[in-house]
Amino acid sequence: MYPLRGIALKLGAVMCFIVMFVLIKAARVPAGEAVFFRSFFAMPVIIVWLIMRRELKSGFKVKSVSAHALRGVMGTMAMGLNFAALTLLPLPEVTALGYAMPLLVVVFAAMFLNEKVGIFRFGAVGVGLVGVMIVMAPRLTLTAGDSVQTTQLIGVVLVLFGATFGALSQIHIRNMVQSEQTSAIVFFFSLTSSALALLTLPFGWVVPQGWDWAALICCGLVGGLGQILLTSSYKFADASLVAPFDYASMIFAVLFGYFLFDEVPTIQTLVGALIVICAGVAIILRERHLGIQRGKARQAKNPFG
Repeated sequence: MYPLRGIALKLGAVMCFIVMFVLIKAARVPAGEAVFFRSFFAMPVIIVWLIMRRELKSGFKVKSVSAHALRGVMGTMAMGLNFAALTLLPLPEVTALGYAMPLLVVVFAAMFLNEKVGIFRFGAVGVGLVGVMIVMAPRLTLTAGDSVQTTQLIGVVLVLFGATFGALSQIHIRNMVQSEQTSAIVFFFSLTSSALALLTLPFGWVVPQGWDWAALICCGLVGGLGQILLTSSYKFADASLVAPFDYASMIFAVLFGYFLFDEVPTIQTLVGALIVICAGVAIILRERHLGIQRGKARQAKNPFG
């Protein structure tokens, strides 16, 4: 194991995904169109990666078409809702609210996978959701006739629905990996989401102009690279070690938001994000502790090690 290399790859993935969000926000195209470019232009990167890993054949092997289709629908919904929210809310706020997803994964794992979730983790989820509410609070007060506030509230709702679909997608993937190749899951998600995004074509796509073409194509390439870096990071370090570095996205989001879009995060956004991050890290550390305990228990049961 090379933990520092794993951490570096994870930070690279986080940076790629924030850059992808920046490019989507700068391009200002309909969410469905953004999803298409993000997914379609990620495929060449993913195919090259599979060739380098000698996994191209397995990338085309599917055991359950319906499982991949469901993964595609949920993942595409999550992506599209988040992309739509980027046009309505500051980048740091979208990032902070998006931290609700790993909290919801814990809840849904207990509901749908019958995973045992103790008081500690449920308590941490509760604290994290309080942080999400703090970020949301300024958007919940509406003044009659204030279209800006209404638009921002819609943005909050979109992010939360996106986090919900993202969490459901993660739960579904946990089931899929029992029978499907990771390479197939990655490739067919990009293929499925590209196809689903085309269904939004009648609802107002725009012809990109100049820089927008470059931004949209690059968002797909960078997104594909981010997927590869994320997957590769788990080869060199335990998931419990690199997972907390997801929250470095808040630092990148604040910097990009400030310097590129003149977005200054509010105190509520920063405080709420900090609470959610602390809750998320607590859950990760708890998972790591339980994993170590389970490993020791298995060794104790096996006298031959």
